[in-house]
This record gives sequence, C-alpha cells and structure tokens, in this order.
Amino acid sequence: MLDTPRPERTRLGRLDIAQTLVGLWQVADMEKDGDTLDPDRAADDLAAYADAGFDTFDMADHYGSAEIIAGRLLARPAVTRPLAFTKWCPKPGPMTAEVVRAGVQDRLDRLGVERVDLLQFHWWSFQHPAWLDALHELAELREQGLIAEIGVTNFDADHLRVALKDGVPLVSNQVSFSLVDRRAAGALSALSRETGVKLFAYGTLCGGFLSDKWVEATDPAAIGDWSKMKYRRFIDTIGGWDAFQHILRATKSVADRHGVSVSNVATRWVLDHDAVAATIIGARLGEAEHMADNARLFGLTLDDADRATLEAAFAQTKMVPGDCGDEYRTPPFLTASGDLSHHLDAIPRAHAAEPAARPGATRVLTGSEWEEIAGYARAQRVGDRVFVSGTTATAGASRVVAPDDAGAQTTYALDKILAALSALGARPEDVVRTRVYITDETDVDAISRAHGRVFGAIKPANTLVVVAGLIGGYKVEIEAEAVIPDE
Repeated sequence: MLDTPRPERTRLGRLDIAQTLVGLWQVADMEKDGDTLDPDRAADDLAAYADAGFDTFDMADHYGSAEIIAGRLLARPAVTRPLAFTKWCPKPGPMTAEVVRAGVQDRLDRLGVERVDLLQFHWWSFQHPAWLDALHELAELREQGLIAEIGVTNFDADHLRVALKDGVPLVSNQVSFSLVDRRAAGALSALSRETGVKLFAYGTLCGGFLSDKWVEATDPAAIGDWSKMKYRRFIDTIGGWDAFQHILRATKSVADRHGVSVSNVATRWVLDHDAVAATIIGARLGEAEHMADNARLFGLTLDDADRATLEAAFAQTKMVPGDCGDEYRTPPFLTASGDLSHHLDAIPRAHAAEPAARPGATRVLTGSEWEEIAGYARAQRVGDRVFVSGTTATAGASRVVAPDDAGAQTTYALDKILAALSALGARPEDVVRTRVYITDETDVDAISRAHGRVFGAIKPANTLVVVAGLIGGYKVEIEAEAVIPDE
C-alpha cells in the first residue's frame, strides 16, 4: 500500500478521471523489433497501476498491442472499472460515415468493449478538409452510444476553435506540454478558459530527460528509444543540451527544497495550469514503474518563489516555435525520426489538378456547388502564376462552417486556399497577394490574427475591405495570388 497520496481526480464531460493518466505509448517501442508483450502479464502490470489509483489509461491505434492489453484488464471483474482512452489516427482521405464507423469499431473490438470511454482524433494535415467530416461522424456515434466522449490530439488553437464553433462536442485536446515545451500555455490555454475544453499534457517528462538522472549529465551520444529520440529534438530546439541544463538545475533546486524528485516538480508545474485536466506519464510495462514517486506530486505545492526560479531558467532558453501540433505538420518535424516516415508513406493532397480551358493552364475544383453553377474553378495556374477565387468557409458542396465565428471561418477558408495552391504546385511562401472581404468591422481583429498565423512570416501584399454583405451569410471571403519561382 502506498504511504503517499493517491492521484487526485477531476471531471471530464461524463467521465471521472485520474489527474495523472498512464500512457502506453512505450508499448510500441518495446514491441518495435517484432516481439509482442504477453497481454495477460501486461494486464497484471496495468492492474497494479489501477489498484494504486492510476486507473485511467491512455493509448492509440498505433501503440502496438496497447489496446489489446487494456482490453484484457477491462474484461476482468472490478469494483471500479478502469478507463481506457484511445486515439484514432487515420490516413488523410474521405471520412464517410462508413469509414469513421469502421475506425471506431476497430477500437471497440481491440478493447473488447461496447463503448469507448474517450475517443481522441488525430489528423495529419488540415489542408485536407475531411477532418471536420470525421469529427461530425464521431459526434453521431457518440449520440448512438458507441463513444462516451470525444477529444482530439495535437490540434492547434485555430483548428480546435473551428471544430468547437462548428458544433463538435469536444471535451479534450492532448498536446505536448512541459518545462521544455510551453506552447500550450498560450493560445490553447486561453481557448480552454473560453470554452471549457481541457488539455491532456503529454511529454511532461520530456521522454524521461526531465529527471534527476540527467542533472549535470554529459550530453548523451546515443539514444536508444523512440521517446528520447523525439524529445531530444525538442531540447535541441530550445538551445541544446547546455540550455536544457539551466531548466534541470532550476527544477532540481525546487525539488530539493520540497524533498521530491525533478519529475514531481516538472509534472506539478504543468498540472497547476488551469487548462490542464491531466498529465500523462509513460509506463514501460514489466520493466519499470514509478507509482510511488508519481503519487508524491499530489502532496506537492509550488509557491511563487518556485515558479520564479523556473521562469528564470526559461529565460535562458528559446521557445519551441509555433503552436501545438506543428511538430507533426511543419518541417522541421520534431518526431523520433525527424519526419513522418514512421507514421505515413505520404500525405495525399486534398484535390487533384486538371487541364484548364486555356492551353497549358491547370485548375483545381473543390466540390463547391457554386463552382458548377457559376462556372469557375477554385484556383487556376497559368505559367508561374496561380489565381485563387474568392473562398469562403464551405464544407462539401454548400455547408457553412462555424457560421457565427469570423476567425474560425478565416482559418477554414485559408486551409482551402492552401490546399488548392498545393495541388497546383505552389507553397504558402509563394503567395504574393491576398484580398480579404469582411462584413463586420468588429471581426477585423479575429480575421487578421487568423490570417497572420498563416502569413505572418511571409507577409504578402494584402487588402482588407468591409462590404455590405456576402452571399450565403458568410463573415469573410478571401482571394489569393501566388507566383511559383523557377526551380
């Protein structure tokens, strides 16, 4: 029996969860050479966590046999049933009702349950618009009782807002958040305070680097596991090993002051953020468990002096750039391999180019009903120039996305523009002009900020005009032009 506090608990939608989740991503690392863990023996290891109060488990479709192991535990009789949170990370493509149901059914079958406690959705490229279709289909399956709650993983603030303002009933967003990667304390935390959607923080211990073992340690020459390979890239991004040691030394000083571990302080700092529902601590089943140490964080309170010590260390490092999830969508990728090769062969484009009426020109159609009614293309390339038609936040043929939120509409419309440009061989960096038409001057800040998050470093020429109205009741419409440089 532990002589330390049991994990504190919190509400997440209809679920009562531990504030420290047991993450099973290391199952995939342990099985990467082809040998699978014995599911019943591994379930015994999970049962020990559950008995100690760590009864909320986090896994994914690609975490090796993690779902099967959790299913063995769930099949056992228990006074209080553990919770199994999983993720569905499909390849980009059409997200029909049949495709989404099949993805969820696979999770149900592997877990051996009739309802997934929390289904978290990941999408690789927001330029492919089917992500929003998938979330609405998941919402339908939630209504049918196949899912208790829906979350997302690695969503930035802009696209989480699109989903919420489009009516998707999300309760959580799982993102990287640690003393090293503090991006989630910005726009995502602000959105959490506005909407109530909570964050799950993974990478809290930076793959194990945020521990006493690495204080004043020499820079490791070789790294053996995927988790450390990934988070070493984060460390390099903030300034390298020497910069990282500033954070470790500060954290160690706070830990010594309270008689706890570096890992306790690192986890407590993240959990103290009001947007965070829970942190996620990885488990190497059958190899090592740190339940007693992890439980001590629930008897730890950081004071202003502790936080000031950590802030002083942060000032000696660089911020990880961008927003959460960019590490999977924007080079340089902060993944174990430095690219997406161990996740996807390639990310398919949302649209295909086809010959235009003008000889040598190409065009892109995106399925809007008005493209056929009015006879225009979403974009057309003539030589090295690409012209993008006025684009609104329209899903499929005619559905208005996020009808009451101008910023969310801007994000969705810009994704459509970038997808059309990509199909014609252009990049965001090739955009030389945008024109933005809005209907309400009070929306200018939200629209401009969404535009700036895409083009802030590119800075094309731009015109923004307030007009009397837009057909269909949209709040914003955007045009773009690009010039593709010679190879």
